[in-house]
Amino acid sequence: MRLGGRLEAAISVIQEIERTKRPISETLKDWGNSHRFAGSGDRAAIGNLVYDVFRKRRSLAWRIDDETPSSLAHAALFNDWGYTPKTLQEVLKEDKFAPPALSDHCIQSYQNRLLKDAPEAVQADLPDWISEIFSKNFEEDWIKEGQAFTKRPPLDIRVNTLKATIEKVEKALSRNRPKKSAIALNGLRIAAGEGPKRIPNLQAEEGYKKGWFEIQDEGSQIAAELVFAKPGEQVLDFCAGAGGKTLALSAIMGNKGQIHAYDADKQRLSAIYDRLNRAGCRNVQVHNPDGESLNSLLGRMDRVLVDAPCTGTGTWRRHPEAKWKLTPEAVGKRMQEQEDALQEAATFVRPGGYLIYVTCSILPHENENQLVKFAETNPDFEIVSVGEVWQDLYGFDKAQPWSSDLSSITLTPSATKTDGFYIGVLWRND
Repeated sequence: MRLGGRLEAAISVIQEIERTKRPISETLKDWGNSHRFAGSGDRAAIGNLVYDVFRKRRSLAWRIDDETPSSLAHAALFNDWGYTPKTLQEVLKEDKFAPPALSDHCIQSYQNRLLKDAPEAVQADLPDWISEIFSKNFEEDWIKEGQAFTKRPPLDIRVNTLKATIEKVEKALSRNRPKKSAIALNGLRIAAGEGPKRIPNLQAEEGYKKGWFEIQDEGSQIAAELVFAKPGEQVLDFCAGAGGKTLALSAIMGNKGQIHAYDADKQRLSAIYDRLNRAGCRNVQVHNPDGESLNSLLGRMDRVLVDAPCTGTGTWRRHPEAKWKLTPEAVGKRMQEQEDALQEAATFVRPGGYLIYVTCSILPHENENQLVKFAETNPDFEIVSVGEVWQDLYGFDKAQPWSSDLSSITLTPSATKTDGFYIGVLWRND
């Protein structure tokens, strides 16, 4: 496919997403299944353009003064793909599959409007109600924090030290030019491409199939490392999901001690079995919600990780459509789920043990506010500093996370070049 056909396809996908409100990934998959003639390069280019539109939907619409899918897709090509209205017209004029040309008004608007002159919420590419939260939380850095979510994310992997070394995996993936992670201890990063460039399919690599590495954002790796689990300890991953952090903890503990992986949703938990087997994790016991009770673990765990259900605002680079669909009501629902998860998980912490609260959100309602509220209503738990553990693990010379109280921390694409994650720790003092 030439650029005109790719552009027309991206416009049709954007239209379908707006009509059905389905996730981008599902809509792109359906488009690919119904357009078998499109090669992998075509699908990658179309997907990149669609994601670029949704990451910067508000600022693109403001600059081109139109919100139609065609105008947004054209604006993304101007903004991020290196085209000007003139050069794009030259490329498309001989392509019979290209969409209709933009109106003169849209072209003039894009050329005359500069982002620095836009309202601040437009500059940050955020809905108004979320921009208010960002401005209060991140203060003078809030626009920069919002803009960081409009960038393409890199591809991060965690080297599984139970089976391989960073050097071994780096060599095996050398054609993809991985670089050691800036913060995480056992991570590698492959930079995001520009324009139509594809992200490599690492799951097809021999090393992946042998369990040498897992695909995992560096922020998630850091969250697992900050649990500070030690070999021989008893650890409960209370909201284990597909097991990303469970696998990381198993490697950190060197397969010594015991990790109990549990999730209330057995469908989310189902993927963990194959992953554990491939990674060679032998110190993990999976607790299916339909199976045996967790009562035998009450009050016995050295560390309990609560990777709580949340709005996923920290993953907006990867799921940008969610930014425009989020509502205050959805935040409130997640907050109640988080309170319930914390209260239940706390019953498994032994005296002198730790409760680690993690979300992939950057909203204080789901993060600091929840931790403080829990500590105030549970006097046998007190908040301890994650910053001290950060310094022990990573030193002082690496990028520093954002923090409102110098105790719990928030990772963001701007501060730490990762997805957004919150990590807070409570110590049971009785």
